[in-house]
Amino acid sequence: MPSTLDQRTPTSKALRVNLDPAIYGTFAEIGAGQEVARHFFLAGKASQTIAKTISAYDMVYSDEIYGKEKNGRYVCEPRLNKMLDKEFSLLIRRLDEVRGDKTKFFAFASTVATGCAETPRCHGWMGVRFQTKPKGPINDIILHVRMLDRYRLSQQEALGVLGVNLVEAAFFGTKNYDTFLTSLTEGLKPGQIAIDLVRFSGEDLKSFDDRILNIQLVKRGLAEAILFDANQKALHVGDAIYGKNILLQRGFFAPLTLTHLEVMKKGSEQFKSEFPDVKKTNEILPIYEINLPSQKGHTKDEDLLERLEGLAAQGVHSLFSGLPYFYQVKSFFRKYTAQPFVIVMSANYLKTIFDPKYYGNLEGGLLEGFGKLLEKESKIFIYPHKTDKECLTAKVFNASKDYNHIYHHFLDNGQIKDISTCDAEDTYHHSGDVQKLIEKKDKKWESMVTPEMRTFIKARKVFGYKT
Repeated sequence: MPSTLDQRTPTSKALRVNLDPAIYGTFAEIGAGQEVARHFFLAGKASQTIAKTISAYDMVYSDEIYGKEKNGRYVCEPRLNKMLDKEFSLLIRRLDEVRGDKTKFFAFASTVATGCAETPRCHGWMGVRFQTKPKGPINDIILHVRMLDRYRLSQQEALGVLGVNLVEAAFFGTKNYDTFLTSLTEGLKPGQIAIDLVRFSGEDLKSFDDRILNIQLVKRGLAEAILFDANQKALHVGDAIYGKNILLQRGFFAPLTLTHLEVMKKGSEQFKSEFPDVKKTNEILPIYEINLPSQKGHTKDEDLLERLEGLAAQGVHSLFSGLPYFYQVKSFFRKYTAQPFVIVMSANYLKTIFDPKYYGNLEGGLLEGFGKLLEKESKIFIYPHKTDKECLTAKVFNASKDYNHIYHHFLDNGQIKDISTCDAEDTYHHSGDVQKLIEKKDKKWESMVTPEMRTFIKARKVFGYKT
């Protein structure tokens, strides 16, 4: 019969930590009771592990202990960092001299908002600061999570399990990406928790690449999408897009071509024309989306990092998503902003998005999909798809007989709109066109990308480039 420690339950994990006399620390939990600390108390031997637990629920008390946030928020990453700073520094100040030579100190903290199911406001930040050896360097693991259960009690229970997993994984589950993410999600049912951001820092965690970790969240279905800035830093989407208008282009981007940039430029110009308020604020965030389900096997971590680095070299934001359909991408962004949302694409995409087979998962089929995708504050801008043989635009395109009237409804109402003409544009250059020329060592590829991209490709020897 397996022992309690072999069963890998929250209780057994908490007990595993409690039975290690070197692990000692504090729990500071705001917003969902003391669900994480509770597991460690119930497991037994908690006196070997817990120096203090605290729940500063009252805002005045919380501000007195951790200080006020400039934005007045309590469920945010800066608040979590202040909690970790305060609690860990207290441990070192009070106990390092007494037991520091034999203790791996840790501070667990969380600040969450529960009870608001089906909205992005039902979310939280959770983290652990820890040492892997006595007197060792300080390491941090920080998560942003969304609670997906409908009821508050279920949300609290899920947070308790996740918190135990995080503490146990910090000490016993950081051998590799798979070990960590498997440990982190054990005991959680599918659809209970979305983990849409992970940050690792510290000397003992330097072998981990945050970029890979966050992309793995999408691959494993733990996050719908991960947004990276031009410095390749994973961002909390809600904070990053607040008050901004979104212009999104989906593609392979291996590499980003001059055509891709021209599409965005024309899209931005049309955006300001369609939404006059945007012209005043100029708050358009261009995002280049790499959709993982549509990559047909090109989703190795190394391959995806090359594309992330290439987009960063061009100074743009990138989104790695697990959302195959455009209406799902629109719904994802609508969780965080009601500002205008525009997808800009090649006219070649029209035959795909007006193919009913891609909407079989919806009860209302293609019509329901477009009802979700297009409304007053969202549009599709079409860039000509021009080759040596033809040029396709929104005006030229026709959907199948059964759906052509639906297509023309959106076209006539300006929700699908051409943003350029065939005469105004050159041949549309896809990433694949550039790669083929690179592999042939045909220098024509150099005229299809920016100087920054040329330098990146040659320096990193990516996308098939060889000297």
